[in-house]
Amino acid sequence: MRRRVRRRRSGSQEHAVGESTDSNLSSDSAQTLSDRDREILRGVVEQYLLTAEPVSSRRLAKDRVLSLSSASIRNTMADLEEMGYLRQPHASAGRVPTTQGYHLFIDSLMKAESPSPAAMRLIDAELSGGGADQDELTSLASQLLSELSSQVGIVVTPEVAQTAVERIEFVPLTGNKVLCVVVSANGFVDNKVVRVEEEIAREELIRLSNFVSETFAGHSIAEIRRRLLSSLADGRAQVDQLLGRAIRLAQQGLDVESAPHLAVQGTEALLGLPELSDLGRVRRLFDTFSDKARVAALLGRCIEGEAVRVYIGEESDLTSDLDFSLIVKGCLVEGRPVGGIGLFGPSRMEYGKLIPLVDYLGDRLTAALEGTL
Repeated sequence: MRRRVRRRRSGSQEHAVGESTDSNLSSDSAQTLSDRDREILRGVVEQYLLTAEPVSSRRLAKDRVLSLSSASIRNTMADLEEMGYLRQPHASAGRVPTTQGYHLFIDSLMKAESPSPAAMRLIDAELSGGGADQDELTSLASQLLSELSSQVGIVVTPEVAQTAVERIEFVPLTGNKVLCVVVSANGFVDNKVVRVEEEIAREELIRLSNFVSETFAGHSIAEIRRRLLSSLADGRAQVDQLLGRAIRLAQQGLDVESAPHLAVQGTEALLGLPELSDLGRVRRLFDTFSDKARVAALLGRCIEGEAVRVYIGEESDLTSDLDFSLIVKGCLVEGRPVGGIGLFGPSRMEYGKLIPLVDYLGDRLTAALEGTL
């Protein structure tokens, strides 16, 4: 099945997004392209994806089934360059696709290929196995993305501090230790062991758990922290013994890891590509993924709902430094975001194969995450 993508404007940039052809790609220049224009543009993109070398009119005349001379093809390529779909790296070179050219190719020219039956069986087997928690599924999905695409696979799940809390439980441990378990509305679970001044009976911990859950359910951990501080400041905790004890326990227990869960696999898979033949670009690749919190934040900005989106070069801060591409898809359960996946690699990637792969794997990951809620 062909997945069409449209583009939306974000600030001064346009992003490749969504599933609709009702978009800026249907610009005047795109609408006026002839069949010859489209066929030659497709030929340039496909040849460039294959060779990583600028495509000449002579090469295209040899490889395409066109009853056109090299000179006619060259003139059409010049027209496509003038319209912004192709560019010439230097005067004596052939042409390569621009971001606009890639998007038109993705939207209406590429031949989409569903993942192979073997790939789908592998994805289903790895992600449908019972017992895996969110962190394990995140790691499995990123590994599958990388192995099946030879690109960098990225999977992110929301940071706990920004997700709404469904309930908070205090569980007695040995001695003066209590386990604080935080369950988010998305089903993600985090916990922390806290020390108390004196041992607290199980019945009292149940009362405290019920009180805190009823008081703060539906609020994020970050918001709960602010409200706890406010309660301490107004002196109510000094009067209400239950409130005071609950606040002290919750303050310690809610000091959980706030960064999103992120898994990145496959950076080494890109090292043999022509785009990384320069050592400086290799360093920039590893620098890109050295700050996981930044990567998670940038990926989160690119994900909107469940639609597959493609970002190329300057369209995302994650892809701009290396002029690479990013294919993303969000994971939603009952309308709530529970994560997202991304495929990162050179703009010269096989979009016809990789967009359906991201789409399929994203759906299977969503189903797997839903099973853990």
